[in-house]
Amino acid sequence: MKITQLLCMMLFAKSLCAQTPSNTRPNIIFILTDDHRHDALGYAGNKYAHTPEMDQLAKAGAYFKKAIASTPICAASRASILCGLHERTHKYTFQVGKIRQEYMTTAYPKVMREGGYYTGFFGKFGVNYDRLGDQFDRYESYDRNENYQDKRGYFYKTLGKDTVHLTRYTGQKAIDFIAQAPKDKPFCLSLSFSAPHAHDGAAEQYFYDQQTAGLLKNVKIAPPPLADDRFFEAQPAKVRAGFSRLRWTWRFDEPEKYQRMVKGYYRMIAGVDLEIGKIRAQLKKQGLDKNTVIILMGDNGYFLGERQLADKWLMYDLSVRVPLIVYDPRIRQHQEVETMALNVDIAATIAELGKVPLPLGWQGKSLCPLLTKAAPNFNRDTILIEHLWEFENIPPSEGVRTQDWKYFRYVNDKAWEELYDLKSDPNEEFNLAKKPQYQVVLSQLRRSLENFIEKYRAP
Repeated sequence: MKITQLLCMMLFAKSLCAQTPSNTRPNIIFILTDDHRHDALGYAGNKYAHTPEMDQLAKAGAYFKKAIASTPICAASRASILCGLHERTHKYTFQVGKIRQEYMTTAYPKVMREGGYYTGFFGKFGVNYDRLGDQFDRYESYDRNENYQDKRGYFYKTLGKDTVHLTRYTGQKAIDFIAQAPKDKPFCLSLSFSAPHAHDGAAEQYFYDQQTAGLLKNVKIAPPPLADDRFFEAQPAKVRAGFSRLRWTWRFDEPEKYQRMVKGYYRMIAGVDLEIGKIRAQLKKQGLDKNTVIILMGDNGYFLGERQLADKWLMYDLSVRVPLIVYDPRIRQHQEVETMALNVDIAATIAELGKVPLPLGWQGKSLCPLLTKAAPNFNRDTILIEHLWEFENIPPSEGVRTQDWKYFRYVNDKAWEELYDLKSDPNEEFNLAKKPQYQVVLSQLRRSLENFIEKYRAP
């Protein structure tokens, strides 16, 4: 064994999660939702979100109030979750071919499998990679069926003789995996729900199961904040003419359409919540509920008409912030965490929970120290956010965020800068970049961004 590997294992042995028994390892279920914005939870105070199961996990576990997808687009964010690397390093996004094999050799499922875990995956993998057998003992990769521009995009999988919603199908696959997993080793199951992603191209966009169709039936959804023309007109020309605006016209540009679409979005999230309840019931049935950690996260945020925009991609908090809950039944205390947590932290967190050595190349940090109130040092004052896909309809952008400040610019027009005081302006209404009194903080954050660019530049 190389000296560096030995040192890594020795350091790892000293950094295990608090309150983790030394003679056992937990099962781990990582649940990823698609386009799930940070506030689309009942626990977050959203009166439209019907998420009792997610809320239960948050109440009993650690709820991360400022969880962030460092790149707010599914392909790059999922690569970052798998590999523990920022987009600037792994350079994977749409239209770039396959992800580099060297990064997948230390992807968390492979690391967990080599560390003695039985691994499984069901749902939207979202990364172009054709060696899933290297990562998982059991798996099935599938997403919305783009051949159908109607509800069949979500309703094409079958259970027995029934054609079911993809959400229901993924839930059943999880239940079967848990029931059939070997008893002589722990399991690490990754579930990736396609919901609540819109079925782009279809007239209705959001397709949900009949079980949730009655939710919000007699409720009027409030108009989105920042919906005035001035917030849209303040955007760069490429944003105003790009996909964020086009998709707004598909979903939110008329009052009746807005009501229908937003209700559909929340009904799809409620469908995922139902499956989480069934999965937890299966764990309890098999006596596994007291030793199974459940992690829930969204792959990126989402606009529901704010700034007269749709989808994600931009550096605003609605685009980059996501729900994140870590429920460890062995830790009997609820925790609300203010520290910024990132998608690149998931791999390290899963590995440390499973007492598996962390590869040296991972850029994320284990969140395990934050799961109890007696948290050791966890220093993070500034993070990198970026969306680097060179695509004519979505201008690439990059920036940094602290607890109190946000700075970003557009990659191909660095003169366009935005600066927000998040403490006094959490909705990011007032761009301070051109105000003389804020030039010092603007310069500091610009320098932080340049340092991150150099630090995480691909080899």
